[in-house]
Amino acid sequence: MLIKNGRIIDPENNIDEICDLQIKDGKIFKIGKIEDQNDEILDAKGLIVAPGFCDVHVHFRDPGYTYKEDLQTGSLSAIAGGFTSVICMANTNPIMDDGEKIKDFYQRAKDLPLKVYTVSALTKNFKDRELVDMEKVLEAGAVGFTDDGIPNKNSNLLLEAMKKTKELNSIIAFHEEDPYLISENGINHGKISDHFKIYGSPSLAESSFIARDVEYALYTGAKIDIQHISTKRGVDLIRYGKSKGANIFAEVTPHHLSLTDEALLKYGANAKMNPPLRSEEDRLRVLEGIKDGTLEIIATDHAPHSKEEKSGELIKAPSGIIGLETSLGLCYKNLVEEKIIDIKKLIEIMSLNPCRKYNLPGGSLKIGESADITIFDTNMEYSLDKFYSKSSNTPFINYPLKARTIYTIYRGKIVYDLKKSQIGYSFKE
Repeated sequence: MLIKNGRIIDPENNIDEICDLQIKDGKIFKIGKIEDQNDEILDAKGLIVAPGFCDVHVHFRDPGYTYKEDLQTGSLSAIAGGFTSVICMANTNPIMDDGEKIKDFYQRAKDLPLKVYTVSALTKNFKDRELVDMEKVLEAGAVGFTDDGIPNKNSNLLLEAMKKTKELNSIIAFHEEDPYLISENGINHGKISDHFKIYGSPSLAESSFIARDVEYALYTGAKIDIQHISTKRGVDLIRYGKSKGANIFAEVTPHHLSLTDEALLKYGANAKMNPPLRSEEDRLRVLEGIKDGTLEIIATDHAPHSKEEKSGELIKAPSGIIGLETSLGLCYKNLVEEKIIDIKKLIEIMSLNPCRKYNLPGGSLKIGESADITIFDTNMEYSLDKFYSKSSNTPFINYPLKARTIYTIYRGKIVYDLKKSQIGYSFKE
């Protein structure tokens, strides 16, 4: 395949120019001005050609909750959003807490149209009392550890886990919310929770746990990932930890940089998530953290739920929204168009940084590497009213977006083609 006339942007190799990219045997063969009559031509004039996006935080609900999502539908949603690699969380049923479950996961995921990884649970059955066999789950292919969804409260166990993680050169990701400070999940404590006559989830629940884990990271030298950061104080604590030499980084979701808790008044349970949408002051501090490099990764926390689950009473509805198919549009709109960062930086935090932080292949257009590529149009205005995901729990239905994936290429093959309205992939029976 020969991709012609695209604006090729590769932050790792400092490329930003209009030229051609040639693929041979599933790998990137050449970048420059190329004339080759034997190749299939893909005209990318007016489009951006970038390394495939990587999302280090998704829930494909497989096994156990496949009425919400499964490996196949989650994969389709991902490639429609321009992603060529994702990391699934461990809160499946059964929980991913031993090597055999993780091996089974990879066996079922091996023929998908993108790289689908999984983390291991940090503690057995998410009980926060006993660590998993960390060596064995890593040998089975886990790319890190997290009890995401269940905040870790056992301080002695966390210190043990961090010391072990440091020895194993791995990573722990933390869902930072102190449950003892929260009355109702998914709704920020403030004027909106007052409107609903509840207390909700205060920002202190997040920042206090971040402060703890920054200190633990400094003490142990462990590499940690602070998931879906939402508070201004949390951003400040990440900045402080980095300044002191902690090996930490943080994820930002597209929804936390796009909306505030006032969205609950309009969208109801489709704007409910953990941690909750916060105040405008918090949102602006998150944007500041992206701009100055404190926050290095965009991760969607793609969390499908059924329509029935999200249609009930707000307080009882589960937290979480889908995000893979709207991520690029929201990030471009709120970060690039608002001049927080430029397009090259956006590609860096959606492609390069997540791959490098998790020691995954991808994230660049290096010659000889797998041709995992996203081609997108930054001038396309659109809105989505249906999704490849099984679920549609999101406030961004019929929401005006700008910048859309046109092609997703995985291992040199087009697996998503918006122009033909088709997925270039068939699942094996």
